Amino acid sequence: MAFEAIQTALRVVYPPRCTLCGGLVDSEFGLCGPCWRDTPVVSGLVCDLCGCPLPGEEAVGDARCDDCLRVARPWQKGRAALIYKDNARKLVLALKHGDRHDVVPLAATWMKRAAGPLLVPNCLFVPVPLHWTRLLKRRFNQSALLAQAVTKEVNAAWCPDVLERVKRTPSLDGMGHGGAVRDAGCGHRRAAGAAREDTGARGDSGR
Repeated sequence: MAFEAIQTALRVVYPPRCTLCGGLVDSEFGLCGPCWRDTPVVSGLVCDLCGCPLPGEEAVGDARCDDCLRVARPWQKGRAALIYKDNARKLVLALKHGDRHDVVPLAATWMKRAAGPLLVPNCLFVPVPLHWTRLLKRRFNQSALLAQAVTKEVNAAWCPDVLERVKRTPSLDGMGHGGAVRDAGCGHRRAAGAAREDTGARGDSGR
């Protein structure tokens, strides 16, 4: 009872705000109506490799976009929570370069929904690492924050140090899918007690 009273008082003093514009909303870590309208959340039929939206409602077998039909991908399946434009781009940049960690719970909810069809029992989430020089500058790895938040949503395991970035690579800004894949620069290493053969679920690129 006392805890609920404290929570109510805090909501009066610090009411929930839209994660993007700061307007009043009903719950924490949400978007107001106008901001939600302009946020390109991926839904419906998607490419089974990159997660981009496709026309239609159902697919016979695994659906593929034109890019994934032309270019072989070094992964088996993939999903995307948002299209990188408009408010989605603002949210990504706010987290990545603006220290807006309050974006993480909202993004984790969307990522949980998008990744749902790919999750299997005992899967292990492995965030893409930052090179140590970039981590020193940024002070956190947004991929690790997202992986940790999603694992809490789906009750799965995660290991933040399975991979090590052994090469400092260029920023992904302006780089297409092909360039990002070719320039990943990650080397594998075993983490004590975490070497497993589970299906891996990866967060966004750590650069």
